[in-house]
Amino acid sequence: MISQPARLRCEHFSLAIEQEQTVHIPFEDIAIIILDHREILLTHPLLAKCAEQGISLFSTGDDHLPNGVFIPYLQHSRVTRLLRLQQNLKRPLIKQAWAAIVQQKILNQAKCLAIVKPEQEIIINLLRNMANKIRSGDPKNLEAQAAARYFGVLFQADFKRKNNNVINAALNYGYAILRGAIARGIVAHGLFPAFGLFHNNEQNAFNLADDLIEPFRPQVDLWVAKNIIDQTELSTFDKAALVKLLHVDIKMPTGIMTTLSAIEYCIESLVRYLETSGEQLLALPSLVGDQLHQNE
Repeated sequence: MISQPARLRCEHFSLAIEQEQTVHIPFEDIAIIILDHREILLTHPLLAKCAEQGISLFSTGDDHLPNGVFIPYLQHSRVTRLLRLQQNLKRPLIKQAWAAIVQQKILNQAKCLAIVKPEQEIIINLLRNMANKIRSGDPKNLEAQAAARYFGVLFQADFKRKNNNVINAALNYGYAILRGAIARGIVAHGLFPAFGLFHNNEQNAFNLADDLIEPFRPQVDLWVAKNIIDQTELSTFDKAALVKLLHVDIKMPTGIMTTLSAIEYCIESLVRYLETSGEQLLALPSLVGDQLHQNE
């Protein structure tokens, strides 16, 4: 995240950040860049390099929340074939995939509460029971029912996601980073981001990202519940910590990995789901905590 005046350019195989001193970061070590100051200049070759390297570039608005993302253009060799598979996916398979996503989201919400509010056994067990009752397509909208109970316990009884407060600012910031990372992965794997499973807003270019983000959201919720307590606004430190959530541990069917790696794994599993007409199941994340991943 860059939150001070700077000039950004390419230098050999690195991003050069010119401020009082010039810092060089290898492109291979960068997944996202967040521009959070009005006096940041960048060169066209840098934009081209970001597209070439699969790096997402975020802009922020006057509220310092991400309001736009630059991601590589669809250049995958199998993009046309995958587009047809997305278009032709049968309705029952769409509903089954959405049910799996919602079920894992609610299980992760229960896990989040078990970490932050372990004394709330009744609501934790209620959420787990609701997850087990999810049916194809979630016809009873248990996702919304679970969310209402979950947020009321995680924060406060009168908490509303639409309220203008620091908790929602933190949630929105973290979700935006996740959404951008997922959109980046979707495009990198040759999928068309506007074609969602459940979300289908014609004015939304990232419906599929809004589907796949759901089970990852409790990772952000956990950090916010543990760290945003008495303050009245989101600090630069908070924003940097929310970006680092891409590098915390999360569990996938093959083991523990970073959230960023789990996003890639999840999207790869969706490709297999499409290619096998649902025979290969979606691989979805399980919340384990907020520990930064340690490279072995």
